[in-house]
Amino acid sequence: MGEVAVIGLGAMGRAIAGNLVRAGHEVVVWNRSAGPAEQLEQHGAVRVASVAEAFQCAVVFSVLSDDTACAEAFLDSGVLGEARPGAVHVNIATVSAGLARRAADAHAAHGIGYLAAPVFGRVNVAEAGALNILAAGAPALIDRVQPLFDIIGSRTWRLGERPEQANIAKILGNYLIACTIQSLGEAVSVADAAGTDPSQFIELLTATLFPGPVYSGYGSMIAQRKYQPAGFTTALGRKDLHLALEAAADQAVTLPFGELLSGVFDQAIADGRAADDWAVIAEQQPR
Repeated sequence: MGEVAVIGLGAMGRAIAGNLVRAGHEVVVWNRSAGPAEQLEQHGAVRVASVAEAFQCAVVFSVLSDDTACAEAFLDSGVLGEARPGAVHVNIATVSAGLARRAADAHAAHGIGYLAAPVFGRVNVAEAGALNILAAGAPALIDRVQPLFDIIGSRTWRLGERPEQANIAKILGNYLIACTIQSLGEAVSVADAAGTDPSQFIELLTATLFPGPVYSGYGSMIAQRKYQPAGFTTALGRKDLHLALEAAADQAVTLPFGELLSGVFDQAIADGRAADDWAVIAEQQPR
């Protein structure tokens, strides 16, 4: 069996697997639907028929959507009991702290290493092999997979020895992006109503007060009211917002902006915008 597997071949998973293939690794791939795996097979990957087969590799990356998908794939399916002894599972999904703790315990019970490694960066960043990787788990395991991280990312941030530490950092990062989108939507609405060109206003902000990809990228979407194709959907944004509220509650901390945003996301989804980029929550601010 191959040396590294990638489970879950959405846009992010395909980019990660593709970079590993191009770097010369023997890459095993699995996806619920066959199409993405077949495409990677044409470029040299090895397609397998089950998650259990993928777990025969020395290193397994999983790039799934949420807690439910992760639990179904490798916690409730029995695959850990059949996994390659001493394998390392690197979970790139943005999952709850509770799921991370459950996964770490389950893997340890079967002698399988477990790392959380969610990432910052959209699909184009993943395709360029320039993701920021938020890693947490046993340092020796991170050392073992670091050569693979160096292929898919520009920097690995080591955030602790408990996997949930990386997941919480990722969740809070996404929470701050949601807060930024909301504040940008409010500011653009006022500027637009006052007769200022929204695109010029965003250019001003990003050239002076707020440089960086979050303000420039989401600001441009909001100014142009262009929310397709979605780099990160409203439905996923609401999921991560709820994870942030849950993480805060676990620490007896309140997130007042988060409570406000929960209603904004709910209304955007009720308005049929679940599949749009989550920047669309700016449309909840009348313009």
